[in-house]
Amino acid sequence: MSTMPVHKYKPFQPIHLPDRRWPSRVIESAPRWCSVDLRDGNQALVEPMGLERKLRMWHELLRMGFKEIEVGFPSASQPDFDFVRWIIDQGLIPDDVTIQVLTQARAELIERTFEAIRGARRAIVHLYNSTSTLQRRVVFGLDRAGIAEIAVRGARLVKELAARMPETEVVLEYSPESFTGTELDFAKEICEAVMDVWEPTPSRKIILNLPATVEMSTPNIYADQIEWMHRNLKQRDSIVLSVHPHNDRGTAVAAAELAVMAGADRVEGTLFGNGERTGNVDVVTLALNLLSQGVDPELEIHDVQSIKETVEHCNRLPVHPRHPYVGELVYTAFSGSHQDAIKKGFKALREGGSPLWEVPYLPIDPQDVGRSYEAVIRVNSQSGKGGVAYVLEHDHGYTLPRGLAIEVSQAVQRRAERTEGEVQKAEILAIFEREYVNRAGPLRVTRHRRVGQGADERHEFQVQIRGVAQVLSAAGGSPVEALASALSRHAGIAIAVDEHAAHALPRSAGDETAAYVAISVGRKRSFGAGTHGDADMASLAAVASAWNRARPADAAQLAAAAD
Repeated sequence: MSTMPVHKYKPFQPIHLPDRRWPSRVIESAPRWCSVDLRDGNQALVEPMGLERKLRMWHELLRMGFKEIEVGFPSASQPDFDFVRWIIDQGLIPDDVTIQVLTQARAELIERTFEAIRGARRAIVHLYNSTSTLQRRVVFGLDRAGIAEIAVRGARLVKELAARMPETEVVLEYSPESFTGTELDFAKEICEAVMDVWEPTPSRKIILNLPATVEMSTPNIYADQIEWMHRNLKQRDSIVLSVHPHNDRGTAVAAAELAVMAGADRVEGTLFGNGERTGNVDVVTLALNLLSQGVDPELEIHDVQSIKETVEHCNRLPVHPRHPYVGELVYTAFSGSHQDAIKKGFKALREGGSPLWEVPYLPIDPQDVGRSYEAVIRVNSQSGKGGVAYVLEHDHGYTLPRGLAIEVSQAVQRRAERTEGEVQKAEILAIFEREYVNRAGPLRVTRHRRVGQGADERHEFQVQIRGVAQVLSAAGGSPVEALASALSRHAGIAIAVDEHAAHALPRSAGDETAAYVAISVGRKRSFGAGTHGDADMASLAAVASAWNRARPADAAQLAAAAD
């Protein structure tokens, strides 16, 4: 048993909803999105955004396709007020975009808020007051009726001021702040009291926003709360039911998804989850989760790196390397078994011709969000043959046979273990080419030709053995087998070709061929690789490389035979 002070905390009570329906539902379309980066996100920053950063964030949100954007809390600070006025006065709000402004249910703050939006074509005025049992007792010292009166008073003033501004279409939104800590019957009561003032209709809906101002329970309980409200609020056809999850328990994304399954129509959140404490729900993750299920997220996220750079500049906060879909390392595999599965997945995808994305360990195609395959596999001491083979094939065009891939990976792993770090792709190439490709040593094949025809055909090889020119020859078969035979006879050692493969080298501008062989020299097995503009010469260079890599005694015996 630990010594943690568990006696200070009590479990959140579940909701009595035995016929809950959300567990059997799936999300088939995107919710309405509302970005709150410029308000909720901004107020959580150590260094709140100035005009330049706010405008950059504003234009990024527009480019991504957000149609509702909370642009500030204009009654809370002069910079927020000035920004709202700037985008209105400068004509920076597209006709299909609605700005949103937040205000507490206090008369002077509501009036200042309406001053800020004057002249806007359309604006959401978001009214809130806190309703939780804890805040009623500790902060306000009021009972339910007193808290409800605050909301109703504020709602009346909002309605009155909206009527005085006919040039602006004012959409009304109300949040019982700290909804998750509010009794459901009271949350319903206070929302309906506001509705009685605002008188929504199916053609002129209001937004009721049910925030997890503090995440207090598991996501399934939040879903139960949303479904209860969805099923019990009156005039549901006159309501846009919205959620605003925070991330105190680290489950805001799950809570938002389950809330949409439970009946929510709209989600307020931020890019990459910036916000108070542990943050808001991450709209990018939510949207790309939809993409991964074949659902149109209705946001343009084709270049996550550009979005990430903008958000890091505006917030002056880094995005974590493991952040879903966006982080530097999220499409990267270091594990050998993962690398092997990814390599095989790409191969199956190329050969299968299916339009569906099915690659192990990659839930979406990195290219769909502007990421390349360059960093999908990176190699360190945890990596295996799959990763090394993938790098050599994908980045450098070498398609290694399995046995050779294992051997090269072992050399790379030894390098990684010595340095206790990552082995860069250029180093992997250097290790392979230095050790295996056109490997220098006692034997070099300089020319090959066929002489005779049919049964009399022979292969003639001009070679250099320890720098001395020689001519070797052998009958029939492939050039590789003939060279092995000629070397066997010349050196008096049994040499056999166990494997032979070749392919065009895509990275080469000169139509080169890469060839690989495994030879047995006595009981010793040796791999070699060769490259050349002539396919036969590439294979013969591979045989020479394999011989030159054989144990020194064998190379010395061949050299002695030349003498």
